[in-house]
Amino acid sequence: MSIVESAIYRDGRKVESPQSLQDTYRLLQTVMDRAQQDCAQDDHADTVVAWIGLYRPSREEIASLTEHFQLHELAVEDTVQAHQRPKMERYGETLFTVIRPAVYQDESETVEIGEIHIFTGPNFVITIRHSESSGVGKARKRVEADPQLLCFGPDGILYALLDQIVDDYFPVLSGLENDIDEIEDSLFAGESNVSQRIYELAREVNEFHRGVAPLSEVMRRYFAGFTKYGTHEELQHRLRDVLDHVIQVSGKLDSMRSSLTDAMSLDSTLTTARQNEAAMVQNDQMKKISSWAAILFAPSIVGSIYGMNFENMPELHWTLGYPFALVLMVLVGVVLYAVFKIKDWL
Repeated sequence: MSIVESAIYRDGRKVESPQSLQDTYRLLQTVMDRAQQDCAQDDHADTVVAWIGLYRPSREEIASLTEHFQLHELAVEDTVQAHQRPKMERYGETLFTVIRPAVYQDESETVEIGEIHIFTGPNFVITIRHSESSGVGKARKRVEADPQLLCFGPDGILYALLDQIVDDYFPVLSGLENDIDEIEDSLFAGESNVSQRIYELAREVNEFHRGVAPLSEVMRRYFAGFTKYGTHEELQHRLRDVLDHVIQVSGKLDSMRSSLTDAMSLDSTLTTARQNEAAMVQNDQMKKISSWAAILFAPSIVGSIYGMNFENMPELHWTLGYPFALVLMVLVGVVLYAVFKIKDWL
């Protein structure tokens, strides 16, 4: 079974902890019948909610939930396929929500993006996780410690899930900000792998942004139905606070994307400058090598001419021929050295 945790709440308190889907269906009906009987006696209606948490459920389990809670086939299809963008879609009395939690992994300095599908109906909440990272466990502990949220019904649980997941975005932002600071230091240190790190970090920020950016518009459309679906006023205020946090996260991500774009441009500029500097150094070295080659080559020409030993060479019988050849070789070398020195080749 893929059930992580299942519980039935009545009037803000957990009253049952079923171990299977069939037990959940049976106990939920029992608690609802008992609440209706008590309501008839004291004219006080208790809120009854079943919260079923699953991790990568099988098709049989999803089919069972679909049949019992009358889930819409399009929402079920999205749940089976997964890889959805954040959204909220209402099918009759059931609201289907997709949200992308995020966790920053300190060991690998990467961002892990998850996916949670949430079905909220008149008396049930179904959370389906498709990844390890999620804030469902924290949200469950929070609502169980706050009976008021449970008294808001499924909307209260949905709020707790949204608020927890959005709050978990901020540690991710802190981790990404530290990575960007490290990249800025690495840029001017001339580290060899900084280009790859910038690209990888930009990809992570863009993926994170795709999981957050649509959420603000999704929530605004959700807010438009507050009056129609009778959302409690206090819950409306809390949900608007979640939206403010979403907008804040989106703004920081936009700033990070801009910083990484600037870092890419700066890295390209610095790389080009280093290549030009290396080329200039290499050019100076080639000048020195060429200059010394010319200085050494000129005397060798003189020496090679007088080493041919032809009979009809007047200088061979000249008394001053040998000193003259030596002086000529030295003189040519000195003249070439002076010329190259003046041109700053040496």
